[in-house]
Parts: sequence; C-alpha cells; structure tokens
Amino acid sequence: MTTFERVTGVIEALKLAYPDPMCALHYKKDYELMIAVRLSAQCTDERVNLVTPALFARYPTLDAFAEADIAEVETYVHSCGFYKHKARDIVLACQMLRDTYGGKVPDNMEDLLRLPGVGRKTANLLMGDLYKAPGSVVCDTHCIRITNLLGLTVGKEPEKVEAQLRKILPPEESSDFCHRIVLHGRAVCIARRPQCQNCMLAPFCKNFSGE
Repeated sequence: MTTFERVTGVIEALKLAYPDPMCALHYKKDYELMIAVRLSAQCTDERVNLVTPALFARYPTLDAFAEADIAEVETYVHSCGFYKHKARDIVLACQMLRDTYGGKVPDNMEDLLRLPGVGRKTANLLMGDLYKAPGSVVCDTHCIRITNLLGLTVGKEPEKVEAQLRKILPPEESSDFCHRIVLHGRAVCIARRPQCQNCMLAPFCKNFSGE
C-alpha cells in the first residue's frame, strides 16, 4: 500500500465514522477559544468546559480579561492545573490582543506565536477552527500516537510529526483530519485499551497488520 493510498483510506474511513468533526471545547468568541485551548494543556476538555462558563461570565469581554486581576483569574482556573501560568498567560495574551491586534485573534502563525501561552499546536488549532486555514495540523498526543501506529509518521516530537503530516495530508483536509483523529483516539484507539478488532482504520494500520 502506498502512502497516498493509506492516507486516502484513513481520511475516508474517518469521515464515515466522524462526519461532523468539531472542536470539543465550548466557545462563542475567538478569544474564548484561545483561552480554552490554553486551559486544556495537561487537562481534559471536559474539565475545561466545566470551568469556562463561570470564567467567561465573570469576564464577559476581551477588555475585562485584559484588565483582570491575575490572582482572581487563578481562582477560576485552579482545577485545570498549572493555574498560575495559565492565568498569567490568559491575561497577558488578552492584553496583547487588545493593544496590538485590534481585539482579534491573529490569522497567521507568526503573530499567534507572539501571544503568551500560544505554541504551534494552539496556533494551528486557532487558524483551522477560526479561519479554516488550509494546512492547519494540530499535533496533540492523540494525533502523534495514532499517526505513528498507522505508519503515517515516525517519532514523538510535535513539530517533526506536524511537518511529516503537512507533506502527506491534503491541505483542505488537515484540520478536520486532526479533529477526527482526536475523536477516534477517545472512542476506539484508546491509548491503554485500543479496540483494534473494531477499528475502521485497521485495514490501513501498519501496527495492526504488523508491517
């Protein structure tokens, strides 16, 4: 099986299994997604979705976040872990959005990476979800683990896996592909108890076939 055949098969199988790939994080405004993604580091999306309603109610605008007392923000995000770093990054990033970027989350990698707490994974997610930017590859732990098993990538360094996926994924499919891989990692290809016999990706998986 060629790499093209494997990639095409995986994409089509994921589309059938997960027709509506959506970011699991709840948000209504562009900066709210940025905040939610920052909170999700080393934390579950479910936990973040429990925390953000009260957080967004307390600070209903970008200005409110930019002017917030970091110590108070800490109390709202405490259960997400690493709360001191996350609270600081949230306030500083919102200040930068207000003062430097006209109140909007930037639509390009260079500017996004200037925001406190925003790395390549977050930047790719923001570009893909907010701006539908082609070629947005979100390399989280599910993506790295499963694409390694499938034989699409090698290694565990996010930037290297991202670069490998950029070379083989159709740009218009990449963002949805990453969302679908996350859904698949939670439902079927579970890290500690993968359900290989019931996996629709088994025909394309090098790990399953023992190639």
